[in-house]
Amino acid sequence: MNAIPIPVLPPFDLDAFIAAHADKDQLRLITCGSVDDGKSTLLGRLLWETQMVADDQIEALTGASRRHGTQGAELDLALLVDGLAAEREQGITIDVAYRFFTTQRRRFIVADTPGHEQYTRNMATGASTADLAVLLVDARTGPAAQTRRHALIAATLRVRHVVVVINKMDLVGWNETRFAALGEDARALCAGLGFDSVEVIPVSALSGENVVTRGPASAWYDGPTLLEHLETVPVLGPACSPFRLAVQWVNRPDPSFRGLSGEVSGATITVGDTVAILPGGQRAKVEGILGAAGDTASAGVGDAVTILLDRPVDVARGDVLSDPDRPALVGSAFSARLLWYGEAPGEVGDRFLLKLGTRTVTAELSSLAGRVSLSSWAVEPAATLAANDVGDVVLRLDRPIAHDLYADSRILGGFVLIDPESFDTVAIGLVQATVKRPPKANDTKMRSLAKAVSYRTLGSIATAAIAWVYTGSIGASLAIGGVDAVSKMAIYFLHERLWDRIGFGRKPALAGTSPLR
Repeated sequence: MNAIPIPVLPPFDLDAFIAAHADKDQLRLITCGSVDDGKSTLLGRLLWETQMVADDQIEALTGASRRHGTQGAELDLALLVDGLAAEREQGITIDVAYRFFTTQRRRFIVADTPGHEQYTRNMATGASTADLAVLLVDARTGPAAQTRRHALIAATLRVRHVVVVINKMDLVGWNETRFAALGEDARALCAGLGFDSVEVIPVSALSGENVVTRGPASAWYDGPTLLEHLETVPVLGPACSPFRLAVQWVNRPDPSFRGLSGEVSGATITVGDTVAILPGGQRAKVEGILGAAGDTASAGVGDAVTILLDRPVDVARGDVLSDPDRPALVGSAFSARLLWYGEAPGEVGDRFLLKLGTRTVTAELSSLAGRVSLSSWAVEPAATLAANDVGDVVLRLDRPIAHDLYADSRILGGFVLIDPESFDTVAIGLVQATVKRPPKANDTKMRSLAKAVSYRTLGSIATAAIAWVYTGSIGASLAIGGVDAVSKMAIYFLHERLWDRIGFGRKPALAGTSPLR
C-alpha cells in the first residue's frame, strides 16, 4: 500500500481554471543546491500537496516508483519532475524541469534544476528568469561547495530573494540546535551577495512537514512553512524600464510593406511615439503596430509585434528600437561577468561569437580581472577561467552594438559566448559597464587619410632631395619622390586601418554613458 493518499479530484474545467487564476500575480522560482539534497522531492511534494498532479501522472508515477523509486512501497515524488530516463535510472536531475502550480493567493512557475557540478549550466538557465531561489541544504552535511556556487550564480543573475531550506530534518531528529547552527551558516553564506531577503526554513520533503503543512516534530519552529513564505514574499512587477525592441525580423511580404518584428521589453510602446534605432541613432515615429490579433494602438512587455515606422530607415536584424530619451548604450567593448561553461579554459586573446538580443558579433576576450572565490566572494587574480568559474573580463567586439547593463535589463544586458568552430556555448555573460576604446581606436578613415598625406608629403620631399644629391637631375628626383609619395601613402593608410582592428597594447578605460545621452 502507498503511504501517500491519492486525492480524488473533481472534473477539470480548463476555462473556469484560467478565469479563476488570471488576475493573480506570478512568482517564478528555482529549486537549487548540491546533488542529492532533495530538490526534486521537495518540488514533487509541493505539486502533490497543492493537488496539481493529474490522474494520468498519478498512474505513471505509481509505475515509475515501482521500477525506479527509492522509497520502497511509497510513491517517489521526485519522479514527478525527473522525467528523463537517464534521470530516473541514475537518481539525479540532469535537465531543467519546469512545472506550474497555483494556490488561492498566487501562481507559480518552478524550475527544478540539477545539483551535479557537471550540469551547472542548466541551473544558470533556470536562474536567468527567476525571482526567488529555494536553496536546499542537507541537514546532515550542511552547505557544500556546489551550494555556495549556486548561491553565487543566483545572486549574479539578479535573483532577488532566497529561501534556504534545511531539508532532511527528520534524519537529524528535528534537532533545534542543529537547525540553529545551519541557519547561521546559511545567512553567513548569503551575506554580501545582495539578496533582498533571506529566509531559513526547516523541512522534511519526504514526509512533507513544513513544506505545506506543519507537524508535531517541529513544534519549536514558529516561522512560516515554505508555501506560506512563497505566497507572501513581495514580488515586484516589471520595473518601469525604458522601451526596447530587439529586431528579430524585417518583415517585407511585398514592396509596399516594411515592418520590424520582435518582442517588446520595458515600457509600453504606442502609435505616434518616437523611437531611436540603434546603434545607428536615427529616429522615426511609430506609424502602426501589428499584434497577434491585428492592428493595435499599443503593446507592452512580452508582446510579440510588428512595428511600422513613418519613414524609410535603414534597419536590420539585431538593431534595437529604443526610447530616445533613455536610449540603450552603444559600444564595441564592455566589461562583463562570465559564468564559464567550456571544457577548454578561457584566456585572454580567445575569440568567440557573442550573441546579445538578436545580434551576433565577433568578440575577443581582451582582459581577465580574475575569478570569484567561492569562500570569500572576492575576485582573485587568475590567468584562465575553468569550467564553472565565475570571472570578470573585458570583451572587445568587431562592431558597435546596442546593449543595456544587466543591472537594468536581463534582456539586453545578458549574452552568450559561442565557440566559432564547434558552435558550443562556452559561457554566459552579464554586461557590467561599457568600455571606451582609446582615442586611436576611434580614428575615422578621413583622419587616417589626412595623417597619411601629411606624413608622406614630408617623407617624399626628403626622398626627392636625396635623389637630387645622387642623380643631379631635378626631373628624376621629382619622379622618384612622386612615386614614393603615392605608393607609401596607400601603404600607410592600409597599415593604420589594420592596426585600428588590433587590440594589442590597448588598456580600456571604464565609462558608463551612452554616446546618445
